[in-house]
Amino acid sequence: MIAGLVIVALAALVHLYIFVLESLTWTTARTRAVFGTSAEQAAQTRQLAFNQGFYNLFLAVEVVAGIVAFALGAVPVGIALVLAGAGSMVLAGVVLMVSDATKTRAALIQLLPPLIGVIVGGIGLL
Repeated sequence: MIAGLVIVALAALVHLYIFVLESLTWTTARTRAVFGTSAEQAAQTRQLAFNQGFYNLFLAVEVVAGIVAFALGAVPVGIALVLAGAGSMVLAGVVLMVSDATKTRAALIQLLPPLIGVIVGGIGLL
């Protein structure tokens, strides 16, 4: 189970990084290069990206809260929070991939760590 929690913690870090990109540095040249947007596109979508970044932050917080709850002995609560947060990360990645096949790489970065963490954690619970 611990290995799964470590992996989902890494997924939370990825989503925290996405929050920073989308909500804090969206219009910078470096972030525009990551997302392949022009300065004009970034300016036009800034408010949307800001909001979307917070969704990523909330998913990361949910997973971290689950890990903390698990570590403090509230195992069922911790597992529930981790599964809800990691499951949402996976599903958000699936939606991204299905909605735009050119974003498959980004979607896999978003969905594989939490998926692997849930699988490894689930095996650890057996």
